[in-house]
Amino acid sequence: MALSKNSNSSSSNKKKVSYISVPSQIINSLSSSSLQSLLVSPKKSSRSINRFSFSYRNPRIWFFTLFLVSLFGMLKLGFNVDPISLPFSRYPCSTNHPLSFDGEQNAESHLGLVQESNLAPGSSNSNGIIQLDGGKNETLLTEGDFWKQPDGLGFKPCLGFTSQYRRDSNSILKNRWKYLLVVVSGGMNQQRNQIVDAVVIARILGASLVVPVLQVNVIWGDESEFADIFDLEHFKDVLADDVHIVSSLPSTHVMTRPVEEKRTPLHASPQWIRAHYLKRINRERVLLLRGLDSRLSKDLPSDLQKLRCKVAFQALRFSPRILELGNKLASRMRNQGQYLSLHLRMEKDVWVRTGCLPGLTPEYDEIVNSEREAHPELLTGRSNMTYHERKLAGLCPLTALEVTRLLKALEAPKNARIYWAGGEPLGGKEVLEPLTKEFPQFYNKHDLALPGELEPFAKKASVMAAIDYIVCEKSDVFIPSHGGNMGHALQGQRAYAGHKKYITPNKRQMLPYFMNSSLPESDFNRIVKDLHRESLGQPELRMSKAGKDVTKHPVPECMCSDRRQQQQQQQQQSDA
Repeated sequence: MALSKNSNSSSSNKKKVSYISVPSQIINSLSSSSLQSLLVSPKKSSRSINRFSFSYRNPRIWFFTLFLVSLFGMLKLGFNVDPISLPFSRYPCSTNHPLSFDGEQNAESHLGLVQESNLAPGSSNSNGIIQLDGGKNETLLTEGDFWKQPDGLGFKPCLGFTSQYRRDSNSILKNRWKYLLVVVSGGMNQQRNQIVDAVVIARILGASLVVPVLQVNVIWGDESEFADIFDLEHFKDVLADDVHIVSSLPSTHVMTRPVEEKRTPLHASPQWIRAHYLKRINRERVLLLRGLDSRLSKDLPSDLQKLRCKVAFQALRFSPRILELGNKLASRMRNQGQYLSLHLRMEKDVWVRTGCLPGLTPEYDEIVNSEREAHPELLTGRSNMTYHERKLAGLCPLTALEVTRLLKALEAPKNARIYWAGGEPLGGKEVLEPLTKEFPQFYNKHDLALPGELEPFAKKASVMAAIDYIVCEKSDVFIPSHGGNMGHALQGQRAYAGHKKYITPNKRQMLPYFMNSSLPESDFNRIVKDLHRESLGQPELRMSKAGKDVTKHPVPECMCSDRRQQQQQQQQQSDA
């Protein structure tokens, strides 16, 4: 590969500079010295060398050269000449136009936004370097606090089960004559929660668990099965010491009519589960449970809480093909340094279910109200509250404008790369303009995927949600515009992975300031930043949060400080 030349051009013509398009795979495989060799000027020809060797003895040449060096030094001191603009720069191809990385990113965003496949001026790469105008690289000295990660207070994963739990496992795993069937419903993250509880209930009953059946989603029409979303063999292997898991009922039980139970109450305790289900499953040998969502108590004995964490954070791994694609998209975000992920809940069904209004135009508000009146069963709780009361109580998703103001108040860099997860917002891409105007490097999975990569999953809402989950989990900072199952799952996952920064919008306290149009922007930013000083991903002890899910708050049941972890390990060794 070489620069093109026109040897026949006259000396009066301006020199043209050709640019090299280098594939990102080659860029990544080169060392810094090798990469620099692509940019420096080519070596002079032997003819030029001979000419120089002939003339270097001439004292006039030496005098003229000394004069030029002195003149250049004076200009440099007096006028601060930028060497990049000089014809003898060591960066002869420097330009404000980005290099083209073949095959890594689409040229145009799914939202109609132009993407850049190289570092934009002023942005930073993964080595802490800012790419400035003209191609100069300078070390980033200060980035503010936005990318700063919480220290985690020394808490690390520790799932040390008691000796009694391990002794009980021997008899439970040998039991192969009673089986628990579970049908889980809802979206992917809602299904994850129910699968976690299904494993725990099987352990409480001492039953073998048949791989949970994923109910066809009536909203999205997704017919995915367990193995389409999750790595089934990994699921079985990780839980092999806790619960016996089978892919289907054995032939001896196929003709057995399962006892179906649909009336599991909210916050059912292990004692309630045993009292109501143990006799039935012992007698009928097969028990079928539906509608498990949030039915099992959040306050369980320590060993069962640890089992919950083991299922959520270790056993439920996505299937290989989903992991591969999710990791590819995350890598494309990561290629140019740190990135923020947002989970935006602005879909039509979200506004209907939350009892909130999108606040776009009266026409869109009417669409939401009409849908809610036609399907009142979709409204989730507190139906006696007005929209305004719900908004002030922090029960509504943040709008694009509110998310934008929050990011600016938290001092997110304007050149921050943002990945947004979620479905198509009500109102289309125009709804996101407040965000894209302030933060132009704004992408979702459709922007990052190469042609054809997402086609196999076009009608698989659960797979699409899983891809979003992977890219969000790998981000440097995560912010949900509304709580929900994905936000809760990622809060626990990021805590378990080392307390990666997770910003919980303090909606209830900051919304009055959003509505105060007379408040100066500087005061608003100061107040909002102060409101979030304690919600940036530091460990939150679940002991003060009775009724909260341990998979959202894994401290202290599933994570412990270094000292406590050493004590647990010593106790396990003594028990053994």
